[in-house]
Amino acid sequence: MLGAVLARIGRVNANHRAIARGMVFVALFLLLGKAAGALKEMAVAYRYGVSAEVDAYLFVMTFVTWPAELAFGLLMGVVVPLAATLRVHRPDALRLFRGELLGLTLLTGVVVAAIFAGVAYWGLGGALGGLSAEMVANVRAIAPALLVLVPMLLLISLWSMWTAASGRHANTLVEGVSALCIALVVVVAGGIGIEALVWGTVAGYALHLAALGIPLARRGEIDAPRVAYSSPEWQAFWRGFGLVLGSQALLSSTQMIDQFFAANQGPGAVAALGYANRVLALVIGLGATAVGRATLPVFSNANARGDTAMRRVAYQWAAIMFGLGLVAMVVSWVLAPHIIRILFERGAFGADETATVTAAFRYGLAQLPFYFPGLVLASYCSSHRRYMLLFWSGIFGFSVKVVANLLLVPPLGINGLALSWAFVYGVNTLFFLFAIRRIR
Repeated sequence: MLGAVLARIGRVNANHRAIARGMVFVALFLLLGKAAGALKEMAVAYRYGVSAEVDAYLFVMTFVTWPAELAFGLLMGVVVPLAATLRVHRPDALRLFRGELLGLTLLTGVVVAAIFAGVAYWGLGGALGGLSAEMVANVRAIAPALLVLVPMLLLISLWSMWTAASGRHANTLVEGVSALCIALVVVVAGGIGIEALVWGTVAGYALHLAALGIPLARRGEIDAPRVAYSSPEWQAFWRGFGLVLGSQALLSSTQMIDQFFAANQGPGAVAALGYANRVLALVIGLGATAVGRATLPVFSNANARGDTAMRRVAYQWAAIMFGLGLVAMVVSWVLAPHIIRILFERGAFGADETATVTAAFRYGLAQLPFYFPGLVLASYCSSHRRYMLLFWSGIFGFSVKVVANLLLVPPLGINGLALSWAFVYGVNTLFFLFAIRRIR
């Protein structure tokens, strides 16, 4: 009996160590990547400020990056637990499944890019947006080049997932490659106009893709793409696909909804919200990405081994991350004006823009104490393939976001858009806290 208890304590401690070690490496790599991202934002703010051209660029990039963000969450939620099981019980089945998943990813990228091209040329300015003629013209001018990113970013998401699933976190480090390239191009060639930002973005993500693909190829973890579904693993994949897809689509689509709300707040509103959101991403991304990428592989591997002690571990890490979120919120609120001023206030970005972005940034900080623990609990649900819980979290989050936008935007403007995320993640965290009690 004593031996069994000690063995269980040893497993729990090992799991804690694995999560903590993963968080440290991911946080370190992410800090470097976010520093590169900050350099990019500083370069863009210096060259272009808050302008109609930047509005159009951010508007298009929201749509272009959305499929990849959706795919990464989907792949991490479905494939990582599946891959953990395969490594333990059927290691020979991975190669066929990897090749067929690669083929599906490339095909999806081409189809989605074609759909977005149709929206850009025939949907904007009509029933899909009611945008101004200037915005529509700017979007159509840059869309052809940026739509090339859709399949490229989907492939980046796939290869990032395979890197993280095997316990390596170099994918987090190379995320800064694209930002550094964009910053360099904007500084060197920004005088030619928004084209420098557009083509710098394409070149940056091409380098990002190469930085992920070369190490995977050397380890023999890239298999020839196959447009076929003969792998028996697809049955398990599709069981979770629809539910996780629905959850991710609902939550991530709220970013696009925010763009339409902000676009109707006047010129520069989309850009101001975009600057605030990117600084928020610098703050929350360090903890949030570290949490998600460190906990899910550990939870999944433990579940594949039949380890039953992980729910307590999940609760403990959720409590830890709630406390860290509170600390991060208070510290960031105090430092907010200085952060925005240091990052952006130069060139076309003046004191008035600093005040506007600072206010939106501070309202957005209210989400931090809820966002971090919610990710821990969502990872635990994913590791047990409880995809219906993730789907319901998407429904709740989407519904709360729309209602909060409608209530908060009229009195608060873009500040209401930033504040509404606190309600989204607060509701989802409470939902997961109660829901995982039923997982055995």
